[in-house]
Amino acid sequence: MTIATPLPDNEIKKILVVTAHPDDCDFGAGGTIAKWIEAGIEVAYCICTNGDQGGEESDVPVEEMPRVRQQEQRNAGAALGVTDITFLNYRDGWLEPTIQLRRDIVKAIRIAKPDRMVIQSPERNWERIGASHPDHLAAGEAAIQAVYPDARNPFAFPELKAEGFEPWRVKEVWVMASPNPDYFIDVTETFPKKMAALRAHVSQTAHNAELENLVRSWGERNAQANGLAEGRVAEVFKIVNTN
Repeated sequence: MTIATPLPDNEIKKILVVTAHPDDCDFGAGGTIAKWIEAGIEVAYCICTNGDQGGEESDVPVEEMPRVRQQEQRNAGAALGVTDITFLNYRDGWLEPTIQLRRDIVKAIRIAKPDRMVIQSPERNWERIGASHPDHLAAGEAAIQAVYPDARNPFAFPELKAEGFEPWRVKEVWVMASPNPDYFIDVTETFPKKMAALRAHVSQTAHNAELENLVRSWGERNAQANGLAEGRVAEVFKIVNTN
């Protein structure tokens, strides 16, 4: 892996994480988010869908699933130290990178004013097909379009500017589940917080007795691929300079 050079964390005051579903941020970057919070960086979430198709392994009625999953995401955020969570409430499984979705993410960007964003990959990862859910691809594509060119452009969505949401330039984007990651974060010390966040998604994870072993194995493979010692755990990203 060619190692990218992201902006130093001491230049980052605010981070916005945009994902398709409740729990995506915790699976993809929970350990890294915990490290940022510990370093005093403010983190906010923007979740695109209501998560109502996430009941395959749960006995929660489908009509209750959006409420349940949103509360689970709030609980998971609390485990990491994130309280600023916006739900766009698009229908789970039907997400597309529409102009409306772009507009909603632009609004979230202009409200949060992040220096860095974390998004899902708009590129399909054939080695990790589970990470390339159609909603993930759509959320990633809409998010990067919102970063560039929309959020910084005063002529994009003029109604937002008229409402007081001024243009904002995001400096860099970290892409989760990229088929070509170029940066890693050692999250061994914050792995327990990542697991606490994942267990807060009870409707999605309680059935899986092997959850921790599975998530740890993913992280250990990332660590080994980047030359870390045996037993270390890492999360990987692709860094995109958007300044």
